[in-house]
Amino acid sequence: MREFRALFSTLVLSSVGDELARVALTVLVYQRTNSPLLSALTFGIGYLPWLLGGPVLSAIADRLPRHRVMIASDVLRALLVAAMAIPGMPLAALLALLLLVSLAAPPFDSARSALQADILDDDRYAVASSVTNVCVQLTQVVGFLLAGALVAAFSPAAALLFDAVTFLVSAIWLQVGLQRRPAPADTTGGRMSIWQDTVEGLRFIARTPRLRSIIAVLWVATLFALAPEGLAVPFATELGQGSTGVGILLAAAPLGITVGALVVGRWVAPARRDRLVVPLVLLSLVPLVAAGLIATTAEPGPVAFGLVVALMFVGGLGSAWTIPLNVSFVQAVPSAYRGRAFGVAVTGLAGVQGIGVMAAGALAEVLSPGGVVAVAGGIGVLAVVVPLLGYERTRTSVAARPQAAGPSVA
Repeated sequence: MREFRALFSTLVLSSVGDELARVALTVLVYQRTNSPLLSALTFGIGYLPWLLGGPVLSAIADRLPRHRVMIASDVLRALLVAAMAIPGMPLAALLALLLLVSLAAPPFDSARSALQADILDDDRYAVASSVTNVCVQLTQVVGFLLAGALVAAFSPAAALLFDAVTFLVSAIWLQVGLQRRPAPADTTGGRMSIWQDTVEGLRFIARTPRLRSIIAVLWVATLFALAPEGLAVPFATELGQGSTGVGILLAAAPLGITVGALVVGRWVAPARRDRLVVPLVLLSLVPLVAAGLIATTAEPGPVAFGLVVALMFVGGLGSAWTIPLNVSFVQAVPSAYRGRAFGVAVTGLAGVQGIGVMAAGALAEVLSPGGVVAVAGGIGVLAVVVPLLGYERTRTSVAARPQAAGPSVA
């Protein structure tokens, strides 16, 4: 339908631009400072607004017309990213602008997810979520590869300008493609403050065991899986690669996720997908150990780099666990809590993503990048055991109980 096409197409477009900008800024900061910590900070700073104010900002999606929230967020981000491309922009100003750009993500993403659930019924929503997840991973592959080529051939500013254009085109597309809907109806008997809305969303998560287990697996597994991304530039350098190698290294995992998601979504029966979460989560983390050990012990060059890229691809295959986990989340959230539940889940997700990449950068000040990747994979395998046990317990207890649709966390 027309509205889903607008939501889907603008998400794909913006995702390509985002990966371009992320790689460009990370390379730019590493070139200026030669610091793995600052490089990882640049990669991870975009997640901080979710951690600092995600539930509050996400509540906007349940208080204002969702199409207006999305359009305004895109216009704001287009202006801010264009400012980042100004030649000679000081490093501190670049990071400050990046933080401001990221503040628009919680209301935009929550509004998009809630609106998608508004316009699609349960079955179509689940299919659309899977298709969207696969295509977003493909756009990450394209974005990372294109970023490596653009930065190598031109400059980081070119990638930033491209990102600004994607936000502007997205805003225009949403203006044309979305229906004008009023703000979601108030079901509380009287409009609560944004703080009360936020607290109620947190309480809903806290009193729902199935949601707690889903979110725990999502947060813990993601926390340790992102070390290679946060250290992409120094990790590629350790393997004897330049900017193009950075793009290839970053593209390997999303490509694996894409293939894994296609296999899980097309050839695995729905009743069996939930049981694949545990082995897939472990498969997403174990290759990090091997990749890190290769980087620290092998001679830098094409052979070592090829092996590491292959292992990142295998880890991406395992990361297809997000497909069945996302469907479980959809089934567990009633419609009245769409924006807020999504906000809480993604707030923690973005928080652990930011913490994970910055912690990896800090550890890389004393260990080699490959050593940090190996440590992250090993600790991640141990840390995710308890959340996975909780997920299995709640899976068996609700397997036969129908639930309402909710937002995507993938």
